[in-house]
Amino acid sequence: MAWAKKVLRVNLTNGTCTDEPLNMDWAMKYLGQRGLATKYFVEEVDPKVEPLSPENKLIMTTGPLTGTCASTAGRYSVVTKGALTGAIACSNSGGFFGNEMKNAGYDMVIFEGKSDKPVYLMIQDDDAQLLDASAFWGGSTWDTEEGIKKAHGDPQIRVASIGVSGEKGVKYACVVNDMDRAAGRSGVGTVMGSKNLKAVAIRGTKGVPVADAPAFMAAVNAGKAVLAENAVTGQGLPAFGTQVLMNVINETGALPTRNHTEVQFEGANNISAEAMAEPRESDGKPNLVRNQACFGCTIACGRVSTVERTHYTVKDRPEYQSASGGLEYEAAWALGAATGVDDLNALTFANFICNEQGYDPISFGATVGAAMEMFETGVITTADTDGLELKFGSAEALTTLAELTGKNEGFGAEIGLGSKLLCEKHGKPELSMSVKGQEFPAYDSRGIQGMGLTYATSNRGACHLRSYTVASEILGIPEKTDPLATEGKAGLVKAFQDATAAFDSAGLCIFTSFAWTLDDVAPQLDAACEGDWSTENLLEVGERIWNLERKFNNDAGFTAADDNLPGRLLKDAAKTGPAKGLTNGLDTMLPEYYELRGWTADGVPSNETLDRLAL
Repeated sequence: MAWAKKVLRVNLTNGTCTDEPLNMDWAMKYLGQRGLATKYFVEEVDPKVEPLSPENKLIMTTGPLTGTCASTAGRYSVVTKGALTGAIACSNSGGFFGNEMKNAGYDMVIFEGKSDKPVYLMIQDDDAQLLDASAFWGGSTWDTEEGIKKAHGDPQIRVASIGVSGEKGVKYACVVNDMDRAAGRSGVGTVMGSKNLKAVAIRGTKGVPVADAPAFMAAVNAGKAVLAENAVTGQGLPAFGTQVLMNVINETGALPTRNHTEVQFEGANNISAEAMAEPRESDGKPNLVRNQACFGCTIACGRVSTVERTHYTVKDRPEYQSASGGLEYEAAWALGAATGVDDLNALTFANFICNEQGYDPISFGATVGAAMEMFETGVITTADTDGLELKFGSAEALTTLAELTGKNEGFGAEIGLGSKLLCEKHGKPELSMSVKGQEFPAYDSRGIQGMGLTYATSNRGACHLRSYTVASEILGIPEKTDPLATEGKAGLVKAFQDATAAFDSAGLCIFTSFAWTLDDVAPQLDAACEGDWSTENLLEVGERIWNLERKFNNDAGFTAADDNLPGRLLKDAAKTGPAKGLTNGLDTMLPEYYELRGWTADGVPSNETLDRLAL
């Protein structure tokens, strides 16, 4: 059990919704969520498909533990070929939507084709139908979620939707659920918009049974005790959220600043977790209102924040004066250090707009940073930016572009291309800080060497959530490694990648891995599900998933040449901090990584590896 053992296939072209049984042979090999949906996707979609064509498919998927009482078991993912990258995309989200899908009796929903008009999918347990979304088209994710609940007279409906950015083709549009949770990276919302699919709304009441309830509860309670006793999951993240990292990474000399031209930001403390908790002089209230948790989560790292009501962004706009989803570390870095802006209120407002209109703050902020460097160096001028002074540190430029990008208007339409296409358009491809077209998150790989290999080899483009070596290199989890050394990092990255694939496929939040190993996950899965879910089996599942994703990308046209970093990180040494004088040693780490993976020198899984993993 634990799986619902049912898939909903939605043909948008024909307007049909059809149930089919879950392929349990595949479930035994790929577990669920990221792994199982990817298996479905690669079996059904041509790797060379154009991401925005009707032939591309989009899958919303849960894991076997989603909807159970396991800690953080509220996750779901969106799997497709990414609009931003052209690579396999799997974007994970929390909140309550995943739980609702599972309680409605579905492991995944597969969308194929394209509707000839805007529609949304409404699921009420076994009843699934496509409904007219014309009343919501052109609206924000906030208005869409509220509007669908009102239309059906049920405030308990859970909604995942796209904003205007997804409708209009911003390359890194996301799918937003529960107002401020998002399947945020790689342009999965852009693909959804290309299909004229505005939203998915679900009300589920069936419950999620497990195979051995007593054993499952024992394993769950043991796991929750481990989380509660851990300094990161039991103390740091609940109190400070992911923003606890801002000052830590800055002091480490690995905080990419002003489009990676520097590795430390003098304004970091002004946009940190500590700053969010500091009472303002104007009203005596802090930016941070409270923390919040996703379904079943005992960590509660989410933030709820307000913008100071006298701030220029909201003083005449009461709709933005209420509390909403606050800054998390990656967004705060991208909107702040990457652009040189240290105005906490401006960053919070820009984050509100990202949530409201449904686009990725990481890619947005990093692209603005690249545009600012081009402006500062004279590559673009006010004639290109519609008069906007795109200088590093300009809060006004940041917040103006946030609104323009959300609407895909003016120079915001240029920012909506992502940094790779934007920089290529202006003859400066080297200024795009990205891999496979996806912008870097908030770690400079000159100061955290393992993250360079992580970014270069990530199957979905530059990403920290595929192999968070920061845990080991900075936090000492599960053991401390030297962030400035390249030795041993190939094995470290592979281990993180395989384990993370298993966590993602179980339906759990990756943040549990600050405290848990797969030894903690295995007994929960083994009690919940049929089959053998030992630690060893889970590691093999993770490795199988990683190689399946790699094979798809190879077939799509990606090669070893795409496992690379911008020249700035390989040639320009860090100027300050502990990493001063260092570049990233990718050339040392990558060949060892290929060898450990069982891949050729060209980065292709060998026949022996494919046979061993039954691929």
